[in-house]
Amino acid sequence: MHPVPGLPEFAPGDDLAGAIAGAAPWLADGDVVVVTSKVVSKVEGRLVRVEPGADREAARQRAIDEESVRVVARRGPLRIVETRHGWVVAAAGIDASNVPGDALVLLPEDADASAARLRERLADLLGITVAVIVSDTFGRTWRDGLTDVAVGSAGIPALIDHRGDVDAHGNRLETTQVAVVDELASAADLVKGKLGGVPVAVVRGLAYAPPTPDPGTRPLVRLGPGDLFPYGSRDVVASRAPGADLVPRPGDLEAVAEAFRVAVAALPEFSVVLRYGGEEDGVVDVHLPERATTTTALNLGALIGAVIVQLHAEGWTTRWEPAATTGGTSLVGRLWLGSPSG
Repeated sequence: MHPVPGLPEFAPGDDLAGAIAGAAPWLADGDVVVVTSKVVSKVEGRLVRVEPGADREAARQRAIDEESVRVVARRGPLRIVETRHGWVVAAAGIDASNVPGDALVLLPEDADASAARLRERLADLLGITVAVIVSDTFGRTWRDGLTDVAVGSAGIPALIDHRGDVDAHGNRLETTQVAVVDELASAADLVKGKLGGVPVAVVRGLAYAPPTPDPGTRPLVRLGPGDLFPYGSRDVVASRAPGADLVPRPGDLEAVAEAFRVAVAALPEFSVVLRYGGEEDGVVDVHLPERATTTTALNLGALIGAVIVQLHAEGWTTRWEPAATTGGTSLVGRLWLGSPSG
């Protein structure tokens, strides 16, 4: 790992590739150039200007809102959010360090595309083929301390997949995928540092095969069914919103049945007998028994609330519609669930 010293303070419109080529004419085929995302954002103009006398923290919070697609967890002013890129990161990756007090730095609009452009430009300038990683500093769940990870890459696989390989003891690997670009980003930061003014490092000696086509860092994003921690405990209820137009999907009855089992187990003091059913059309009717009382109705309301939150945590979008009483059985309501139509 080799630092690239002597680079200038970058500003919007600067030639980042030209500066790297000038500072590191010794770059060679197969090198991996690791560039801090902050300098990429600066040259691409991904800055938020803070007016003199304005509240910088308020400006930062507004920028977080604009760069986020959902809040994953929060505590006080700290927010862990999902960005439009799919990264789950504190403060949407917005940085206020190593930048003048009148500016905030956003993540690159598309760091994979930035890495690809930088790779092509270095090839034109130096006549070499390198890989490029754009790195940023992330925190880690359940561990103190920060490390650099890749938010963009070009010319190098993001993941090395060992699933199906057999180890020295004859065991077949089932889940092992190595995030090689994250490992390189973290290793390169050992020679870049946080305070040394060295935003670029070169990793030399690693054997790799450029992927075709090149998906960049997209394989690293784990969301949807693969995400076991989609919400912080403070945000499960707050992040649930009723769905308008829902598209049914298979498994609705099983999901509702399991959600009721969870809710009843969590609220054993609420003794309510109910039945629910219907076709797999995204609609489930929920009934009280005959002779429903105010007490049972209130208890059922608590259970329905728990059921809806549980379904939301399992990835379902829901809508609850109270219905009129019919016959000898009180039809309490109709639960719609599925996926958003958009």
